[in-house]
Amino acid sequence: MKTAFTKLVGVEHPIVQTGMGWVAGPRLVSAAANAGALGILASATMTLEQLRSAVREVASRTDAPFGVNLRADAGDAAERAALIADEGVRVASFALAPSKELIARLKDAGVVVIPSVGARRHAEKVAAWGADAVIVQGGEGGGHTGDVATTVLLPQVVDAVDIPVIAAGGFHDGRGLVAALSFGAAGVAMGTRFLLTSDSTVPDAVKAEYLKAGVRDVTVTTAVDGLPHRMLRSELVASLERAGRARALARAVRHAAGFRKLSGLSWSRMVRDGLAMKHGKELSWSQVLLAANTPMLLKASMVEGRTDLGVMASGQVAGVIEDLPSCAELVTRVMAEAHTVLERLHGLNPPHPLGTLPPPG
Repeated sequence: MKTAFTKLVGVEHPIVQTGMGWVAGPRLVSAAANAGALGILASATMTLEQLRSAVREVASRTDAPFGVNLRADAGDAAERAALIADEGVRVASFALAPSKELIARLKDAGVVVIPSVGARRHAEKVAAWGADAVIVQGGEGGGHTGDVATTVLLPQVVDAVDIPVIAAGGFHDGRGLVAALSFGAAGVAMGTRFLLTSDSTVPDAVKAEYLKAGVRDVTVTTAVDGLPHRMLRSELVASLERAGRARALARAVRHAAGFRKLSGLSWSRMVRDGLAMKHGKELSWSQVLLAANTPMLLKASMVEGRTDLGVMASGQVAGVIEDLPSCAELVTRVMAEAHTVLERLHGLNPPHPLGTLPPPG
């Protein structure tokens, strides 16, 4: 199944494994890439040297193209961009819009630039700046998210830009891929579905929490970092929502200190990153400080298996996922389902007297 996206990045299937912090490490990314999808390495929680090591590990495990997710507002974003260009990484993805200058620098180095967006105007902006494609995430998606459903947001973005659009938020099977294609997307991006594979390094006990969750067990809260964040309901989330501002800020300070030690960042670099987060956004300093909660609370669950001490970012699709296939099994299944759906739809539509429908795919 060839689309504008598969041709752009050189992958076999129009599927993206998203760059989830503490989840999308070398094992998952290389497994997704070997399955024919675009695997994206999450780098925000890595030092520069850890990132270089992780990129080289992925490259040693696969000959297929893969990407790295970067924080556009990080103080060392330019250094990280140079690193992935030097290492021959095919794709740079961004959770926040990169600057026009950073896009140009990456493209000059032969890197495909694919920012993630949550609004039509953001897609228009990065397209005008030279982005090669965009991932558009509707409100069903996990982690930081908006409040517009994918089925409303996706066609808006497709109509607004002339670059490939990858749909995210609510996708987990072949039916969803066909639906996205019918809206004009060139592929789908999935996070929670790839988290729940046998190739994911997330502890088994945490995966079990996701598998037993129903659709109504996935909530959106601002208690973690002051911004809307979709995750599994848990007693910890409830306690965060009950906590007063003073308690929340005290917790945030502790987590900021912990993340500084873990990441090797200086306090001055963290302050600069905080200023970058505030720029162009209506964030208070308390919200910026609360953002330090996220890496450490995610690490507690995704790495250490402590669901009592950490949060579990999740798309709504967690409520309909029931198994843990390998990445190869998952991608094969999604593509088989997609082709079956396309063939069935083709069979329901007899040839038009003025011509025939194009073949599936």
